Amino acid sequence: MTKGVIDAQTRAPLRIDGAELRLVRLALLTPFTISTGTLYEKVFPLLTLHADGLEGYAEGVMDPLPDYLEETVSGAMDLTRTVLLPQILGKSFDNPQALHGLLAPWRGNFMTKAMVEMAFWDLWAKTLSLPLKTVLGGSADAVDVGVSLGIASVEETIDRVATYVAEGYKRIKLKIKPGHDLDIVRVVRARFPHIHLTADANSAYSIADSSLLARLDEFDLDYIEQPLAWNDIHDHAVLQKRLKTPICLDESIRSPEDARKALQSDAARVINIKVGRSGGYVNSLRIHDLSEVFSVPVWCGGMLESGVGRAHNIHLSTLSNFRKPGDTSSASRYFQRDIVEQRLEAVDGRMPVPQGSGIGVTLDEDFLAHVTISRESFTA
Repeated sequence: MTKGVIDAQTRAPLRIDGAELRLVRLALLTPFTISTGTLYEKVFPLLTLHADGLEGYAEGVMDPLPDYLEETVSGAMDLTRTVLLPQILGKSFDNPQALHGLLAPWRGNFMTKAMVEMAFWDLWAKTLSLPLKTVLGGSADAVDVGVSLGIASVEETIDRVATYVAEGYKRIKLKIKPGHDLDIVRVVRARFPHIHLTADANSAYSIADSSLLARLDEFDLDYIEQPLAWNDIHDHAVLQKRLKTPICLDESIRSPEDARKALQSDAARVINIKVGRSGGYVNSLRIHDLSEVFSVPVWCGGMLESGVGRAHNIHLSTLSNFRKPGDTSSASRYFQRDIVEQRLEAVDGRMPVPQGSGIGVTLDEDFLAHVTISRESFTA
């Protein structure tokens, strides 16, 4: 459990002196296709908070259009510059929980609030001269990682699975959708009978597809992720009764309250914790601890983050109940060049935790300037 560790980290109140908000565009090495569409580039807000001569970093994981969840990049940037930053600039906070409490009354906008809170956590850990994992309550020096494969042909998928299995990744996740499900899973399982294999539907099915989804039971999947609607916990509980394969919830878990309802109703036997989707670390830690009470394992999902978001995810994954490999695989799988100076690369399926205080990465300012679309500065 992590609560005591967090509460023990005390220091003088931290005053936020300024902020910088960028819009960044990174081209993907290869298109990434899921049931809702195809991404060719990663466009995201990057926030820097300033205090005591230090900087805290975080990125927003919302999409340009509301296809994963309802938030958008343009809406997030507007809310950040016009509402959230004016609330916190020039103010002092006793700890990250205090900042979380200030942002909490704003309804929804979990990813936007998470970006602000996560930047503060990085800043807070740096003022304590501690790695973020320690402040969060984690301890590992490296974490198990898997890979998530976008929708592609059978031949391409087999080749990619073979490559990543040879590189030692601990789990292979296949994106599926109606018409691209049973056959692709069957072929991969037949070719690789002993790997940890999962399927992710990104809300592509309905409860009427129960019989089809039940046929996935024969392939010994670790779990099937978010098969039904993004905002539906009830039907996932109904579906779980019809499946042997554990259901993992992603989009449906927006808050600790969502997690409680899913766990109590047996709608989730695994939970994917994404800090951005959950509104920040305070909520993510509560979801982690609640899942641990129910003996339900969690893992850290990815949103094609740059090195900033990837470093945050790696530190979170060091907590005790992250018992499934996460999506924090090598950055070089996605980008020709990252915006951080440190190379975040897995070795034999294990991702080293960045060293140093905070999230342990520094910005590559020259390259960042090249991929920055817009840049705004704010002072207290």
